[in-house]
Parts: sequence; C-alpha cells; structure tokens
Amino acid sequence: MEEMDGLCVGECTRCPALVDSRSRIVNGTGPDDADLLFVGEGPGAQEDSEGEPFVGRSGTVLDDGLRDVGLARADVRITNCVRCRPPENRDPTTDELENCRGYLEREIDLLDPDVIVTLGKVPSEHLLGRSVAVTNEAGSLEEVRIEGTPRRVLLCVHPAATLYDRSQEETFASALERAAELAGVGSSDGGQTRLDGF
Repeated sequence: MEEMDGLCVGECTRCPALVDSRSRIVNGTGPDDADLLFVGEGPGAQEDSEGEPFVGRSGTVLDDGLRDVGLARADVRITNCVRCRPPENRDPTTDELENCRGYLEREIDLLDPDVIVTLGKVPSEHLLGRSVAVTNEAGSLEEVRIEGTPRRVLLCVHPAATLYDRSQEETFASALERAAELAGVGSSDGGQTRLDGF
C-alpha cells in the first residue's frame, strides 16, 4: 500500500528492510514552488527522528552554505532519493532506489525546479544514470530527461564531505554559488531573492 498526496508520501511498504528500520517516512521540505531542489541520498538517524531531511551536522553545513550564497533553507526544497532510513545508515540498494524513484520523479514534476542539485555520489548517479566521480565533477551541469522532461542537474559533493575533508569546502561552496546563479536566486541580484518580487 502506498499513497502520495502532492509532494508527500503518506504510506509505503515497498522496501521491507526500510520499513523495519525507519520510525517514519521523511518527506522533502521547503516551498512547493522552489526554484532549487536539493536531492540527498536518504535519511540518517537524526533525520528519521525529526522527520526532516538534512537536520544533522551535514544539515548545518548545508544551511551555512546556502546562507553564504544569499539563500535560506526556507527558499529551497530539500529531499532524498529514498524517504526511509536504511539500517545502519548503509547506502540504499538499487531496488530501494528504484522503489522510491516514482516519488522523487513526481516531486520533481510538481515542483518543476529551475535546477536540481545532487548532494553526493548516490543521488548524482541515480539521476544521471551513470557512474559519477563526484569530487571531480562537482559544479558541472548536465541536462537529463526525467519522466521525459529535460532537467538541469548540478552535481555537488555531499555537505558531510566538507566535515571529513577540508579541501572539499571550496568545491561545495562554488557548486552552491553556481546553483543560486543558475536559478537566478540568492545574493547575485542584490540580496533580494526572486520570491520577494511576488
């Protein structure tokens, strides 16, 4: 049984291992008309407990990075490839990614973002459909068809990478800067986000 009401999945039992390991389904957060969509891999322990993506240490890094380019978490939408926490924070399996793919595609379709930013290797490979050397490719923009619609996907390292490897900080920051520029939001237009005009 599964149901998706707009951008949120209410009930899903497609992945038995994830149903067992989750305490809840973690849906994306942010405006339903955001220009930027950030896609992570899946919820960790803190995300599973709070019911929101990127709330742990990597969430703080993401929030700080957004602020540095003139954006706030409230301006962007943040979601994950899988909405349930994998046991022991392992990577989601191919089957789990596929089981959740329809939800992600529907979220992208309803949101219709200017730019999708992949945070890390798993979401990059999942959306591009190829292997990705994310450290080398961070900041690059590709056009991919998702459900038949051409989408701009910007590759970015995972925020947590900057915690373990300081050399990734600049890579992460410049990818966020490029994302804000491409979507025409953030500080590149005098500190006013595009939302202020409406």
